[in-house]
Amino acid sequence: MSDAPAAPADSGGAAPPRPNAVVAVLAFAGIVVALMQTLVIPIVPELPRLLAAPASDTAWAVTATLLAAAVATPVVGRLGDMFGKRRMLLISVVMLVAGSVVCALSDTLVPMIVGRLLQGLASGVIPLGISIMRDELPAERLAGSTALMSASLGVGGALGLPTAALIADHFDWHVLFWASAAMGVIAFALVVAFVPESRVRTGGRFDGVGALGMAVGLVCLLLAVSKGADWGWSSGTTLGLFAAAVVVLLAWGVFELRTAQPLVDLRTTARRQVLVTNLASVAMGFSMFAMSLVLPQLLQLPEQTGYGLGRSMLTAGLVMAPSGLVMMATAPLSAAVSRAKGPKVTLMIGAVIVACGYGLGLVLMSQVWQLTLISCVIGAGIGFTYGSMPALIMAAVPANETAAANSLNTLMRSIGTSMASALAGVVLSQMTISLGGYALPSENGFKTVMAIGAGAALLACAIASFIPRQRTSVEAAEAPASGEPAVAK
Repeated sequence: MSDAPAAPADSGGAAPPRPNAVVAVLAFAGIVVALMQTLVIPIVPELPRLLAAPASDTAWAVTATLLAAAVATPVVGRLGDMFGKRRMLLISVVMLVAGSVVCALSDTLVPMIVGRLLQGLASGVIPLGISIMRDELPAERLAGSTALMSASLGVGGALGLPTAALIADHFDWHVLFWASAAMGVIAFALVVAFVPESRVRTGGRFDGVGALGMAVGLVCLLLAVSKGADWGWSSGTTLGLFAAAVVVLLAWGVFELRTAQPLVDLRTTARRQVLVTNLASVAMGFSMFAMSLVLPQLLQLPEQTGYGLGRSMLTAGLVMAPSGLVMMATAPLSAAVSRAKGPKVTLMIGAVIVACGYGLGLVLMSQVWQLTLISCVIGAGIGFTYGSMPALIMAAVPANETAAANSLNTLMRSIGTSMASALAGVVLSQMTISLGGYALPSENGFKTVMAIGAGAALLACAIASFIPRQRTSVEAAEAPASGEPAVAK
């Protein structure tokens, strides 16, 4: 274990940060990490042939990244608060580059899984970037910048699918990972050049036992959720993993409450604003993934089904790409609403927009333009919600716990996404039609998943209504005139 000094890091007379450069570089780094998560999707059906392994084994190329990200995100956030957010961000980008190179050199299953594990360890970049913004940017720039940084997750995911499909169609599949490594190197160089190290540190001793306990609990939980459909939801393995997750996480929680310097400060997490925001994040993560699962399948299913559009993976990616641009475009609007009405209202508005997008999907799913419209409406809602969550979290935690708190919020969204994947898989496997001797998801199955996505978004809105009301920026600015003290950044 290591001790970190609690005193702020010395700036060393360095030049003041340039806000525009800091925001642009951090957003780019976030997009690069999000691209990594969708990079492998176009070649998933081909992995058994490319790696000479059964499909059940090659699925670990996706699952490994999910598990590594779940474990790494809160750990890296805590280490960032202790030892420097920029330092941990750079280490995360190095993990991305190393994992990409390992995958690019792979022709068998084991190195591919190792490379994907390393890539998953980079998932803490976005919450670290948000935390750096809180430390370095002027107060008036913070809301819009953090909204943009949050949206980079969706932007990278939406743009990554058509880019990866285009590369996979015209080049050797290894080029996908060489491209990821190259973008990681560029992101590393830009962070070194333009992003300063934060002077806000917690100090203290790293909670290694807490990190191990949380890792074991999360791996058991997410492994059961992600592989339950393959193993059988009533199988001994699945039920055993769920039981182990409950026992380990409960024991971990008790340990964290009794530890002087815990990995996750559960008392801070239990504050009403943080707790309710994290619960809403689980519901929004669940709702978001339904779009990513339903729309590409509808576009690629054969026209003989009567509802499939028979398009290529590239076309499916191009249909999804505008949603990422919409997320980026709504980031300033999300920040403006948060300044005027508070981030709670922004979160609720975004959740309602997402629900309306899925509502459109229940009646408009027969043309490409209709699916593009649906993805854009849902993307706009996600831009609102993902822009408001960091603001809610940062308003309720000390500055020296920002990275850990934002990382936990990101983890909550990931858990929601994993739950959505599992539930949607069950629905689509049960509601099928037969075509040419193959079972394919039915139209009603897709509509059911979209209805569930709408319900999850409305649930997020209902949960968010319990977030305590905050004073808006406008009210804070007017406070001195009424005899109240102004709120400092």
